Amino acid sequence: MRRFLTMLRCLRMRIDGATLASPRFIGAGVDVRQDVRNSQLGRITAGVDLQLEAGVVLHAYGGTITLGRNVFIGPYTVIYGHGGVEIGDDCLVSMHCRILSSDHTVPAPGQRIRSTPDIVKPTRIGHDVWLGAGVTVLGGVTIGDGCVVGAGAVVKSDLPPQSIAVGIPARVIGTR
Repeated sequence: MRRFLTMLRCLRMRIDGATLASPRFIGAGVDVRQDVRNSQLGRITAGVDLQLEAGVVLHAYGGTITLGRNVFIGPYTVIYGHGGVEIGDDCLVSMHCRILSSDHTVPAPGQRIRSTPDIVKPTRIGHDVWLGAGVTVLGGVTIGDGCVVGAGAVVKSDLPPQSIAVGIPARVIGTR
């Protein structure tokens, strides 16, 4: 039954515009949107053995979301691809994470915040990375291969390969 539901959910994701290889599991309530930004249709692609748990949100907003092979995305994780998000092979993204690839313009006084455009900032997460529960990765960040980011951390600057980082903002406390 689980395999049948995954096949149905995969079909729905493909109808919604995602390009998927052979997923391992797709949970209930996964929300996929390509959307259009500046006349550009968004793209969502994933390699083989993708595992998306319940409630995952993948919104390209006219940008791109690229998930590598053997990637696990935990329940209720949100990924916004305005500026492009790339997650490498063999990554583990725990529950309730947020991965962004844009920021808002801070307007001058008297100008409405919602009337200003987003600033797109590509985000890259390398291969064999583990993001603990509730991690937030802000736009424009590169997390190197083999990193471990502790639960609840907010990553606002690049992390070198094999780093172990924790805190708000995330800071490197060791290496693997």
